Amino acid sequence: MTIFLTDADVRAAFGWPEAVAALRAAYSAPPDEARFPPRTMARGEGLWLRTLSGVPGDGAPMGAKLIAASPRNRRASYLIPLFDQETAELLALLDGNAITGFRTAATSALAADALAPVGPLKAGVIGSGFEAQHHVRALAAVRELSSVTVFSPNPAGRTRFTERLADLGVPLYQADSAEAAVEDAALVLCAARSRDERPTLRQVRAGTTVVSIGSTLPEQRELGTEVMARAALIVADQVHEVAHETGDLIAAKEAGADFAGKLVGLADVISGRTPGRSDPDAIVVYKSVGSAVQDLAVAAMCVRRAAGLSLGTELPVTITPVAK
Repeated sequence: MTIFLTDADVRAAFGWPEAVAALRAAYSAPPDEARFPPRTMARGEGLWLRTLSGVPGDGAPMGAKLIAASPRNRRASYLIPLFDQETAELLALLDGNAITGFRTAATSALAADALAPVGPLKAGVIGSGFEAQHHVRALAAVRELSSVTVFSPNPAGRTRFTERLADLGVPLYQADSAEAAVEDAALVLCAARSRDERPTLRQVRAGTTVVSIGSTLPEQRELGTEVMARAALIVADQVHEVAHETGDLIAAKEAGADFAGKLVGLADVISGRTPGRSDPDAIVVYKSVGSAVQDLAVAAMCVRRAAGLSLGTELPVTITPVAK
């Protein structure tokens, strides 16, 4: 029968190391663009429905994430159905609300682990919300953090950030500016939208690994043109979307930056098909817009762990596959 996982079930079943491991397996599968088509968006008057679908190449359940939104009413719902690849049976339905934040941070941790220099990392974080907090927890699950310094425009937000992450046992500091937060950091995490769409990160030192998750649309900016132009390598979870649909790369290309040979896919780096960091002094950027690869890998992991923890509700009825 089909298992339904509520948002509370998903949170209880989730684990950072397990999520990163699931994503590593997903991104190591042989490449096949047909397995994960571009996302689609249906729009109405003040409404939209986004669909991200995929058939994982590692044999894990196929499925989709559906996001139904009513921006005029400030409401959204997330649904993830998972199907067995052999039988087409509906294995699970998940409330996908928490999955989005978890999968973004876990994928960033996977990328940072592959791209950052070996050894403890001093991290600078721009942003103090749940995405920034998730990212620090995900990073701490895969790498030793020597310290974390956070900046956000709101001092109360910075304080909440340090209070909520105190259990990690990592030295946590607050900075009064983005520049101060990142000046000595080996790893810089950008997880805050600029309200006026001006870049939140304008300068980094040589050897820095930058993780950028806060600008996913043409009108959004997060990384300054100089940062993008100086990057020796830009790793993208979705190469085409990052190249043509994110404000950071659009602005840098308009300013004359050339990304030929510098923009590669995360799957190519994780699988070893393309080398990652080759120079300790290089600036390396990981740019994320999100993908079904991430949603399905983390959702399937949650279903597996939920079974072992006796979480979820078995539905009294389900969808019966039909012969075709």
